Amino acid sequence: MAATGTTGRRERLRAETTAEIKSVALALMASGGPDAITLRAIAREMGMTANAIYGYFATRDDLVTTLINDVYTALADAVDAAWEAAPAKDPAGRIQAWATAFRNWAVANPEGFRLVYGDPVPGYHAPEGGAAPDAARRVCTGLAALAAAAWPHTEHLYRDSTFEWPDFDPGLRDKVREAFPELPPAAVALALRIWGHLHGLVSLEIYGHLHTQMASPDKLFREELAQLVRALGIPHQG
Repeated sequence: MAATGTTGRRERLRAETTAEIKSVALALMASGGPDAITLRAIAREMGMTANAIYGYFATRDDLVTTLINDVYTALADAVDAAWEAAPAKDPAGRIQAWATAFRNWAVANPEGFRLVYGDPVPGYHAPEGGAAPDAARRVCTGLAALAAAAWPHTEHLYRDSTFEWPDFDPGLRDKVREAFPELPPAAVALALRIWGHLHGLVSLEIYGHLHTQMASPDKLFREELAQLVRALGIPHQG
């Protein structure tokens, strides 16, 4: 029993220290940019030796990979939950729920947003397949779901589209065709256009550009969403 208790305490301390290392890394990034994430700087902030940090993360790249996977998974969880909570018979509501969850997560986790979508960490080499392949697939599929929800209402607007499957990255193409085999290439292009609307405004907000121009970026985002839904010709059930 005593050995078990000691092991449990040791595991809890390790988990707490690991969480603190990740928290300090994100704080360093917030204050000094992506290149501020170094194991030596983290050790200095925590009052540890650099060698002690290596007991938790063998390399700086291991730490960055873990951070990206953590924050990207949290984003995927947030948008997936919002999508599932909205009524399936209300495509406009589902699109707005997914988009709002994306913005809310980004505003609450600006360092995480910058880590996933901002400037790359200098010298970082992601593992084969990416730092967070499952989360990336889920977010990609979520964006395709937005286009799939809109497509029955907006397909007639894209009858003259010249997009073909070779126009898209094979990885994106394969993910979309597996999840939504009925969607044509024009719908994939629509998903990217929707992504441009959402990501563009959120990026401007996270990087501080909107706050110098207006009092309520949230209002701008909500109105942009409403306009997007109208432009897609989707009736709102709510």
